[in-house]
Amino acid sequence: MKKIAVLTSGGDAPGMNAAIRAVVRSGISKGWDVVGVKNGYYGLLTENFVQLGPRDVGGIMQRGGTMLGSARCNDFKHETGQKKAIRNLNSIGVEGLIVIGGNGTQTGAFKLSQIGFPVVGVASTIDNDLYGSDITIGVDTALNIALEAVDRLKITASSHQRAFLLEVMGRDCGYLALMTALSGGAEAVIIPEVPTRPEDIARQIGEAYEKGKAHAIVIVAEGAEYNAEKLSNYFKKHHETLGFDLRVAILGHIQRGGTPSAYDRILASRLGAGAVEAMANGQFGVLTGWINSAVTYTPLSEVVANKKTLDPSIIALADLLD
Repeated sequence: MKKIAVLTSGGDAPGMNAAIRAVVRSGISKGWDVVGVKNGYYGLLTENFVQLGPRDVGGIMQRGGTMLGSARCNDFKHETGQKKAIRNLNSIGVEGLIVIGGNGTQTGAFKLSQIGFPVVGVASTIDNDLYGSDITIGVDTALNIALEAVDRLKITASSHQRAFLLEVMGRDCGYLALMTALSGGAEAVIIPEVPTRPEDIARQIGEAYEKGKAHAIVIVAEGAEYNAEKLSNYFKKHHETLGFDLRVAILGHIQRGGTPSAYDRILASRLGAGAVEAMANGQFGVLTGWINSAVTYTPLSEVVANKKTLDPSIIALADLLD
């Protein structure tokens, strides 16, 4: 192994830059050349490559997003595009590729691995829905941004005797919503994994009012059947049921853009360096993740074939403490 490449793809996540930095400096320490691929898989097809040295990745750990950029690429979804990407890597002497990203990104990595190119993935997505890692790069930062929003909303909600619906990201996974509700002391949480009717939420808000609470906070996962918009429309129609004025706040992409927390910087550094070690040991076609407080390697074939589930005990705890 003399030259490797690194790319980021899919949704950006705080900590990606720390992972890039770790890959570059770990690779150089082994005597390898490291090439950055700009704009994800699209950059593979357009040969958007840049040589990366130790100073090129200096001072990037504290920056959110990804210095390499990310972009959608429909052409890469087809075998012709995947083979073209490998030809482009071969043309500049790249012998291995490290791919930083979430589910869609690692599916692409698996496709390249199937064709026979040496690939190692790094688990990075704020959704924390990637099989093969207890927690992924960006989750801690995104969760703390959501928690800060809850703390701020509580002040306004208490001042005006209101209920707030706060919608957080997570695609089809309720992890961020669940953990935000648990750590923020929300009165209710709505996640895709647990069917919830609007009537149940109205009842929980009513119970909070009867207990003398000055506010009610409901955390809603964007992928839930009843998201913030649908719930808001329901409560407008049944305003007399609430006893609270209702307001809706949607965090959206604000969660992605935060300065990486110390935890995310450390996690990303360990996973990035771990991916280089896998490459050095000839361990290809794996996802570098974090399980039971250690760097682990899960075959990409398992990653793409399995769906990560929420811990039922955490769901039960959030319900108990609401």
